[in-house]
Amino acid sequence: MNQLPLDAQIEALLFFKGEPVTIKNMAELLEVSTQEIEIALNSLEQNLMNRGLTLVHEEQMVMLGTSASASSLIEKIVKEEIVKDLGKAGLETLAIILYKQKVSKREIDYIRGVNSSFIIRNLLIRGLVVRTESQEGERGYAYKPTTDLLAFMGLNRIEDLPEYSAIVSEIDAFTKKEVEEIPHE
Repeated sequence: MNQLPLDAQIEALLFFKGEPVTIKNMAELLEVSTQEIEIALNSLEQNLMNRGLTLVHEEQMVMLGTSASASSLIEKIVKEEIVKDLGKAGLETLAIILYKQKVSKREIDYIRGVNSSFIIRNLLIRGLVVRTESQEGERGYAYKPTTDLLAFMGLNRIEDLPEYSAIVSEIDAFTKKEVEEIPHE
């Protein structure tokens, strides 16, 4: 099997993840040293010059982002997405996030029964939800409603949502079934 160069593997990994990845995690996943990752990141950054993508660095985290030269195009797309209706899928996802508070994408996907990546991205762009670090010991992110959303809805606190306790109990019972259905070794 023909192995991709390390910089191409990193590009694929960052594209697939769609979120920041630590250099250490990349090294573990690709089974190379962090120094090799740093060299390959420099190469990838050079290869992406004058392209639509760029590497975004924050401390030891790296992700793919759009280049500054594409900002007017991205701004146009974002404006177009914001003015569209949320639709049924968006409202479903927003309701799950509102009632569950901190909820992972995996949980949202399980409750809805479909991949929710695009919908979550749309809610993030609109400023209705925010991505936070997941619970202790878990990898990934959790999503929660923004205070702007709560204010827009006229809520003083999350418990003021209609039938809050009953709906939270139903969602918890449904997601508890997922844990029980997973075979234990």
